[in-house]
Amino acid sequence: MIDKIKLSTIALLLITLIGGCNRNVESSDLVINEVVVENTDGYINEFGERHAWIEIYNNTTRTYDLSSIFITNDLENPKKYAVPRGDIRTAVPPHQQVVFWADNKPSNGTFHLSFELDPNEENYIALFEADGETIIDKLIIPAGMLANQSYGYENDGIKYDESGQHLATVLKRVTPNSKNFVEGENPKILALKENDPWGGLMTLTSMFVVFSGLFLLFVAFYITGNISRWFAKRKAIESGKALLEDEHHELSGEVLAAISAALYDMNQDVHDIESAILTIDEVKRKYSPWNSKIYGLRQIPKK
Repeated sequence: MIDKIKLSTIALLLITLIGGCNRNVESSDLVINEVVVENTDGYINEFGERHAWIEIYNNTTRTYDLSSIFITNDLENPKKYAVPRGDIRTAVPPHQQVVFWADNKPSNGTFHLSFELDPNEENYIALFEADGETIIDKLIIPAGMLANQSYGYENDGIKYDESGQHLATVLKRVTPNSKNFVEGENPKILALKENDPWGGLMTLTSMFVVFSGLFLLFVAFYITGNISRWFAKRKAIESGKALLEDEHHELSGEVLAAISAALYDMNQDVHDIESAILTIDEVKRKYSPWNSKIYGLRQIPKK
């Protein structure tokens, strides 16, 4: 009985140990997914302005209402900005994201924070529960971020790898209100876009491929034609009929004389040019010649 208890205890310890080794570090329900500290020519808000922005990702399978949570950039002031109640847009669907503008203009609406981010300093950002004490998530953006450069997680909501290492990094692309990682992208195409942004290399490569193909076709047809002619000549020789090569035949003297005479006759043959214009003059009389009696009487010839 004691041995069975010992075996059960050892098995339970092994299962716990194995489970603890394989367990991934879980992310929070809300994740500060992507941040742009200095926005000069990127995402534009509803007022046509560019400001720093913070993307928050719903990392759960349920709709998460952000109303009454706090967003801050000051560890000493966790209640710096309270997301107001009553705005249906604060209900974020599962695995979706929403953007808050760090423009220090809270009067512009629900998604406009009461603070700004400093591109020259390290920026601390945190989310707190409604009690202002329980932290939901936090992210520290390092100093020296370039303009229009984003910092966050390559895969939405995944903050740690299997070993517990934090995965926040400078992202290759800025993707506000959309997935940070686009599934199905070809890494070769992405590399080509990065190495050849103007498309010059692609153009030269395409032209080289096209002209190389045309040259190979020319060579193939040329060789095929020569081989065909060689077989035709060989067949003709074997049958006793020599193929006549193209010859440049000269015209005989009689033919040249006949052509010259014809040209001379054509130049000497002068035709009268006659006018084909017909003129009809109108007869102006006070009476009609068709019903005049004078044309029906005999007249004595005048001497």
